[in-house]
Amino acid sequence: ALTGSFSSDEVIRKRLLIDGDGAGDDRRINLLVKSFIKWCNSGSQEEGYSQYQRMLSTLSQCEFSMGKTLLVYDMNLREMENYEKIYKDIENSIAAAHEKISECKKQILQAKRIRKNRQEYDALAKVIQHHPDRHETLKQLEALGKELQHLSHIKENVEDKLELRRKQFHVLLSTIHELQQTLENDEKLSEAEESQETQMETETKQ
Repeated sequence: ALTGSFSSDEVIRKRLLIDGDGAGDDRRINLLVKSFIKWCNSGSQEEGYSQYQRMLSTLSQCEFSMGKTLLVYDMNLREMENYEKIYKDIENSIAAAHEKISECKKQILQAKRIRKNRQEYDALAKVIQHHPDRHETLKQLEALGKELQHLSHIKENVEDKLELRRKQFHVLLSTIHELQQTLENDEKLSEAEESQETQMETETKQ
């Protein structure tokens, strides 16, 4: 009766508690059950003590497997928290990039307005050239030339700023791409390490 009870309810409970990563736990549980049965049916005290030591050894292995599983679980939780932080940083970087793009668009619109003003000044200069008063026309042309030069400097400054923003945005996109690649490599490396550890444990236990 004792053996039958242990073989059903107790084995199920042990399997739930000592599942671990699935590397040899079923074999250890079966070995523990067989050792218990042999211990119950042992004829001599020496044989019973030997079976008792084997059961203790199997239980120690199960406890070690459970402890390792808990450590891996805690490590995975920390990794998830770290990845969530990285994802939030990426989202913040993307939001900042969108803001920079909006600012660049505003600067482009300003440059277009400056160009339009310059074209209007050019058209006005052509009209002034047909004015009968040559002296006054020369003065106006001189003033327009200075204004055009000033606008040209403004246009150059705006273009320089736009070029700088393009470079900064390119660097930002490259950084995001490299970060995503690093995350993918970390995940692949973690999977490879877990697979290698599992294989090594299996080979060691065999």
